Amino acid sequence: MKRIVFLLIIPLILAACSNDEQVTPNERFHEYVGLWNEQEYEELYPMLSQAATETYPEDQSTLRKEKIYQDLNVSDLQIEFQELNEEELELAKEEGTALIPFSVSMETIAGPISFDYEATLVQQVEDPEEETLNWYVEWDSGFIFPELQDGGEISIQTTYPKRGEILDRNEMPLAINDTIYEIGVVPGKLSPDTEQSIQQIADLLGMRVEAINNELSAGWVQDNLFVPLKNILPSDEALFADLMAINGVDYRENTGRIYPAGESAAHLVGYIRNITADDLEEVDPGQYGANDKIGSRGLEAHYEEQLKGKRGVKIVINQEGQDEILLAETPVENGENITVTIDVNVQEKLYNSYGEDAGTAAAVDPKTGETLALVSSPSFDPNEALYGTSGKYWEQLESDEQNPLINRFASTYAPGSVIKPVTGAIGLANGSIELGEGMEIEGLTWSNGEGWGNYEVKRVSTSNGPVDLADALIRSDNIFFARKAVEMESDSFVSGMQDFGIGEEFPYEYPITMSTISSSGNLDDEVLLANTSYGQGELEMSALHLAVTYTTFLNEGNMIKPTLLTSEETAQVWKEALISAEDAVAIQDALRKVVTEGTAKIAQEADFPISGKTGTAELKLTDDDESGENGWFVGYPTDDQDFIIAMMVEQIQDKESGLATRKVTDVLTQIK
Repeated sequence: MKRIVFLLIIPLILAACSNDEQVTPNERFHEYVGLWNEQEYEELYPMLSQAATETYPEDQSTLRKEKIYQDLNVSDLQIEFQELNEEELELAKEEGTALIPFSVSMETIAGPISFDYEATLVQQVEDPEEETLNWYVEWDSGFIFPELQDGGEISIQTTYPKRGEILDRNEMPLAINDTIYEIGVVPGKLSPDTEQSIQQIADLLGMRVEAINNELSAGWVQDNLFVPLKNILPSDEALFADLMAINGVDYRENTGRIYPAGESAAHLVGYIRNITADDLEEVDPGQYGANDKIGSRGLEAHYEEQLKGKRGVKIVINQEGQDEILLAETPVENGENITVTIDVNVQEKLYNSYGEDAGTAAAVDPKTGETLALVSSPSFDPNEALYGTSGKYWEQLESDEQNPLINRFASTYAPGSVIKPVTGAIGLANGSIELGEGMEIEGLTWSNGEGWGNYEVKRVSTSNGPVDLADALIRSDNIFFARKAVEMESDSFVSGMQDFGIGEEFPYEYPITMSTISSSGNLDDEVLLANTSYGQGELEMSALHLAVTYTTFLNEGNMIKPTLLTSEETAQVWKEALISAEDAVAIQDALRKVVTEGTAKIAQEADFPISGKTGTAELKLTDDDESGENGWFVGYPTDDQDFIIAMMVEQIQDKESGLATRKVTDVLTQIK
């Protein structure tokens, strides 16, 4: 019975059998290669010859191979061999030994590796009681890599890439790699009162005493060795002097990331931070390690792949007294520089204009579409985020009522009356508004009948005679635009808003929240239609999108596509022929009169002409809600037309009238 069982399982496991029905070297090596391909290392060792197992313990043979493969991040492993022919099999049977050439290929962290080698199989007794024979592999280190046959150690050499820099349109730095100071301690030089010294160091660096002690207690630390603790900026001279005054504290010059524009460009540029365990699950394990940094927020995160570069890796074998043997190499690829159309001088002036106020602003070149500034205020210091010594910095930011961590330029807001030129353009395009054609409006309020309930549209001033488009823009007449929107009806007005890109993805390199007409995308409710016409209702737009809509009036009715990278083609038309060239000039004339005769007279303080439109967006959701107002101004130099600035200032209800207009005027005056 026992012999019958063995015969039944021969096809499944290729077990040894009688001398008359032996497994061939081909079959045995096929089994070995199958386990190798599947990386079943523990099952490989019993298949080695007696001589091999006596020479190479398991941890120096198959398990060593397993560890090396793991270290090299081996994938796509393939082993192939050519079976012996009948004549060769017969000779092997007679001599009790067989030579089988094989080929190995694999992918590693340093690229592909392939080699040819030769396996020797020998016959040995497998079951002394049954006197059965089987074939066993005469393994040696060459099975890992042939270059290891005569000994040697494998090492991995890594060259880290230089992170690409972020530059403005004039090659001025927004994020650069520059000298920083790595602060550390030489334990043997600390003063006798070590605890006091460590407490001083901890206070200055914003570290916990326990964290410093953990570094000093590492196994490699010796009294005369420098133990690094934290990086600081050379510009922090007072901190550096205080640290150097402590016995045992020393520093090394290193290279680190620095953000010269600081708070003014923090939301745009972002910063880098230590990589987390969650990050490592999402990224290529061959390009990031546990001690790496990764882009966080802004351009640093958005262009992480280009900025990061790719680390260079060499796999080499070192043998005593010989040159190293190169197995595979992936050359280092430094990160790419990112050059943006931003003008850091404009960026800083716009940001500084906010002072303690909150809000957002965007500046574009109306002829080319290049973005000159993207501002979010208040902000944070990316240098402090990376090198800061205040342990409460992030806690303070998170508890700040003005929410400095919110990126306002990527968000959308109710535009208020700065949308009225767009509403006017829609009416001109669909024929519901004619230049010079007036509308009789009486009083300060208007309702369109019983269907509106008690709701009324209000305007800030009465008119003397009929109100036409120019007068409605100059005095910012809500009733004119509400009545015109109701007259043209929902479908026509929504279609016109969509023509200006409202309700579609914003075509921009950096993710900007899409502007929306309403929460549903339509304006079926007539009150909502009326409110939307003058920038209230549920309409929301980004400052950048608003600035771009005004390019329509300066380009004969064509709206320019905004760009962020200097490598992008400029002066591309995003939306063509939204209005006629004649109508575009008429709106330009009205926007100039908004400054000379209307709601933006503050802008006359500049020593050159400015055109634009003011706006106030009420934030209340109900009549009982007193949450405040946001102030807007979209303006440009009337003659040069080389800047359009769209600015929003939050919570203006208790502040100077026309605050946004004044800020834009001041910035344009500084730029010109």
